[in-house]
Amino acid sequence: MSVTEATAEIFVTAFKALKRKERDAVLQKLVTDAELAEDLADSLALEARRGQPHIPLGDVLKDLRIRV
Repeated sequence: MSVTEATAEIFVTAFKALKRKERDAVLQKLVTDAELAEDLADSLALEARRGQPHIPLGDVLKDLRIRV
């Protein structure tokens, strides 16, 4: 396990140990901070698309040119 993974594991373990009200306060801070909220949204989008097939950029651009 890398240092980054270990740090993430510690953070998540500590977060899960919080009482519900405390977790809600942390989540509220995450979503009301514009930069953190954007990072969170990006991470969620990446995770949701993790298993999707990849399309080369050239193919996408070619398809867009045909449609326009």
